[in-house]
Amino acid sequence: MPRIYLPAPVFLNNRISITDEKAHYLASVLRCGKGDCLTIFDGKGNCFRTTIVTADKREVVAEVAEKIPCNLESDLNIILVQGLLKGEKMDMVVQKTTELGVKEILPVITGRSQLRDTKKIARWRKIAEEASRQSGRSIVPVVHETVKFDNFLSAHDSIHGLVFYEEGGVGLTEAVSSLIPHHSSFFALIGPEGGFTKEEIILAKEKGLIVVFLGKRILRAETAAISAVALAQFLLGDMG
Repeated sequence: MPRIYLPAPVFLNNRISITDEKAHYLASVLRCGKGDCLTIFDGKGNCFRTTIVTADKREVVAEVAEKIPCNLESDLNIILVQGLLKGEKMDMVVQKTTELGVKEILPVITGRSQLRDTKKIARWRKIAEEASRQSGRSIVPVVHETVKFDNFLSAHDSIHGLVFYEEGGVGLTEAVSSLIPHHSSFFALIGPEGGFTKEEIILAKEKGLIVVFLGKRILRAETAAISAVALAQFLLGDMG
């Protein structure tokens, strides 16, 4: 059954009107028509099973049959703090970590970031929305505006979480044992191409973050982000 995200569905006589690009997507791409079933989710944990009444590329009208449970979220609340990446690498991180269940994504500019600014926040939010729809999630992760890494650290007196560093640290299994059961919410910090600097790691440790390494091989930044979230979900979340 097709699924579509509507952040604020408006009900009129138990029907929902879908317009603009979402109507075009349903009618022209998915070829949905009258009588087809459609699941609508609002990104806040509410899902509705509907039947399409009318459909064209300008507007799709769906009649609500029932509100259904759709909480497929992990109890683990991972906030990914990702060093800004070039090209499509950041797209991949947003897409795959959304599929894996992160709750928030915060792009940061670090000392080794090759990008110092971006105009892709709206694009990444769209990618997160689509990845949530595709993976059956009931919420869409929050993609925050980009901040400088130093400002992120200074905004917190202490930070509960992990900072991944290719030059040393403890293993992930050892690190996560101190996170749960006391906390189900934590930050996961991944550097950009080239990783974090030693000075940034020192500052992160001073804030209480645990320095973690992911084995002897040096992973690309996008591989490290996806691997770290997947392993955390396996060890602490709902993938194990």
